Amino acid sequence: MSKINFHKNYRSVWISDFHLGTEGSKSEMLLEFLKHTESRYLYLVGDIIDGWRMKKKLYWSQEHNDIIQKILRKARKGTKVVFIPGNHDELLKDFTDFSFGKISFKTKYKHILADGRKALVIHGDEFDAVILNAKWLAKFGSALYELILKVNNVVNYCRRKLGLSYWSLSQYIKGQTKKATNFISNFEFAVTVSAKKAKVDVVICGHIHRPVIKTLNGVLYCNDGDWVESCTALVEDDFGNLSLINWPDEREKLLTAKLEH
Repeated sequence: MSKINFHKNYRSVWISDFHLGTEGSKSEMLLEFLKHTESRYLYLVGDIIDGWRMKKKLYWSQEHNDIIQKILRKARKGTKVVFIPGNHDELLKDFTDFSFGKISFKTKYKHILADGRKALVIHGDEFDAVILNAKWLAKFGSALYELILKVNNVVNYCRRKLGLSYWSLSQYIKGQTKKATNFISNFEFAVTVSAKKAKVDVVICGHIHRPVIKTLNGVLYCNDGDWVESCTALVEDDFGNLSLINWPDEREKLLTAKLEH
């Protein structure tokens, strides 16, 4: 991976769904993103470690270890780090409302944006009917998803050799599948209805690997995406503005600018 010269400060950063402990995790890109960004607040919005897959097959590279160390280092240097466990790292939900190594564990968290708006931060798995009603089916789906990610890795290896940019096979499949599209719509609707009842202006989540910012039911819905497919983060500037960063696109722009100079 080519080196880039880039460093950006944000007020807040939300990242989720690393799925460390699996081969599908885009740990190299995530580590690069963490090295080149700083923030006052860093939210880890669930599924950071994939306990489900690690029970079947343990995969832990040096980069996975480096990511954990980098986050701990940020916490030691003054970044407020909040970890909201998801369904894949659900064992950590037993430690909510505790702090370890200056990282706070919460089931949900209310963040006040720089412009005064209230934002509810959750992983989102509590709105997933599959997770709530048929955990065995969810785990079967996870195994199938892992297969798609492996195919995705092969596709993108070939694309890199051809000089083409990163492309997400599973995101494409989601977009073409009616049931997946309906599930995403139902998920977004349920999350925003709950957020409206909680009397917040913004809701921020992960879980479904679908990065987006849009207004629904009178609430600004933000999904920070993931680091197995889209490699995205949600960020807040000093004025309270929220935006999505697609790291593969961002680094490609930076490399192009570097070559032009």
